[in-house]
Amino acid sequence: MPGKTDAKKTLSLDYVADVLLKMKLISADERKEIFIKGDLERAKLHKLHESAYSRRRLHSIHEAISPAEVIAAFNFKIQGTDGKPLNEDSVTEALAVEIGMPYRKIDPLKLNLDVVTSKIPRPFAQRHLMVPVEEKDGVVTMAVADPFNLEPIENLKRTTRMKIRLVLASKTDILRIVREFFGFRSSVVAAEKQMGGAIDLGNLEQYVKLKGASEIEATDQHIVNAVEYLLHYAYDQRSSDIHIEPKRNSSLVRLRIDGVLHNIHTIPRLVHPSIISRIKMLSRMDIAEKRRPQDGRIKTEFRGREIELRISTLPTAFGEKVVIRIFDPDILCQELQDLGFYPREFELFNSYLKRTNGVILVTGPTGSGKTTTLYSALKSLASPEVNIVTIEDPIEMVMEEFNQVGVQPQIGVDFASILRTILRQDPDIIMVGEIRDRETANNAVQAALTGHLVLSTLHTNDAPGSVVRLTDLGVPSFLISATVFGIAAQRLVRRICKDCRSERSLKPEEAASLDLPPKEYRVSYGEGCTECRGTGYRGRTGIFEMMDVSERVKALILKNVDIQALQKAAREEGMVTLRECAVKKMLEGITTYEEVMSVTS
Repeated sequence: MPGKTDAKKTLSLDYVADVLLKMKLISADERKEIFIKGDLERAKLHKLHESAYSRRRLHSIHEAISPAEVIAAFNFKIQGTDGKPLNEDSVTEALAVEIGMPYRKIDPLKLNLDVVTSKIPRPFAQRHLMVPVEEKDGVVTMAVADPFNLEPIENLKRTTRMKIRLVLASKTDILRIVREFFGFRSSVVAAEKQMGGAIDLGNLEQYVKLKGASEIEATDQHIVNAVEYLLHYAYDQRSSDIHIEPKRNSSLVRLRIDGVLHNIHTIPRLVHPSIISRIKMLSRMDIAEKRRPQDGRIKTEFRGREIELRISTLPTAFGEKVVIRIFDPDILCQELQDLGFYPREFELFNSYLKRTNGVILVTGPTGSGKTTTLYSALKSLASPEVNIVTIEDPIEMVMEEFNQVGVQPQIGVDFASILRTILRQDPDIIMVGEIRDRETANNAVQAALTGHLVLSTLHTNDAPGSVVRLTDLGVPSFLISATVFGIAAQRLVRRICKDCRSERSLKPEEAASLDLPPKEYRVSYGEGCTECRGTGYRGRTGIFEMMDVSERVKALILKNVDIQALQKAAREEGMVTLRECAVKKMLEGITTYEEVMSVTS
């Protein structure tokens, strides 16, 4: 905690700028620029806040612009680093070092909801910019944005007899926790109280239970707020999926981030059906149907970007489980060069897309990034001169540039029947979401033979395996060799967090497991930090195995040779396997040995 002399100080822009200059994080010229333009930057930020919160007045203390926010707006680079930005977090951390207070980067995924929301009221937390982040051995760790505003802390100690340990955190982090945690918690608690004496039969009996008058309706305001908070929280955390799972006595909310699930909330058992009903209502599902799986979708907006949500419900032993898949257009449709291709693979894939007819296959298991690759490819091909039609189950994200058709097997609209119809729609490019059966495979090949470019996916482990899979589906080998000209197998590997990257020597046994020649190798790994939530990873990139169906490979396909012979020929012609591509990214410091072994085992 700051000393007695610090109590007279105020967290002014000049004070913070002087601290940064003293610690050599900014130069004297930059300090001067802050002095001259500080008020102007503060006014700009205030206007941005007014725009973001136009529905309510901006006059309270917690909405004032902090010095760290003003300095971060200058976009300075930290002196002595490779261009690391001087952001709000780094300014706050420097201030913590100066005054001798521990710094805390608040990780929402590691907070206990009860600790955050039960120690102090929401208005108090918001007014004084503080939030409880931990309780251990009877001591509450309180994150504060202003280390010199100690009066509220002293008042809190006197009135609650609470033992408090202070840590310094950024204003943005604190307000985000106050908004998301207090908002979600208060909504859930209020909804639980309104349940009153509602009876929860639980387990399998819930499937046939009639809805009583005392149960919360899906339009209840508290439930509406809880779902809103949950969705915003998932967007903020870069989540790809939200899992809401009913258990025996409660329900668990988990987020999948960079391919890994994290527990974030536990909600009361009685509130679970109402949250599920609200989500089903938003996605136009049958709220009354709880015994069979359903699928739906929601289109919404976050920070000016359209977001697609795909909803799936599944009856389980303890109730309906819901998974919400989040499709961010910035992730689903990228520039091809940003997907992770190396030059050979990028040039090959681009050459495939320039063809006017034939079949391009992208293979890999669920979650390997096939949809992103196909959407990005179609996006690069879209123009007024071409007619692009896609067949998907379901439509992942609605794109205006394509004519998208969703499979509806319950009324006989499947891949094969739609593909037959599409051929009468004068298409130039056809994307078939997945080749699953003999009829779809043969129709896709026939479409390619009649002058169309067909892109599709298969579930195989590697590129050569796709040829065997098509043969198993009944496609004659002469048609495969005549139409298929490019096959890309892919996976996603996690990127090492750039903020906690470190190096180590690769052990001899590790090098041997990757078939590397015996010598000294230096590889990178993430030590774990606040930016990556202690995982050592942040974001993902693709690894690709690109098999070019050359004349030699076509001759082997016609002979119905086994997969080993195909793989040998493809490698002799330059194909890099998934393992080799992953190892290359490891040696370049993009991913880790552990990730290579996990993804390409």
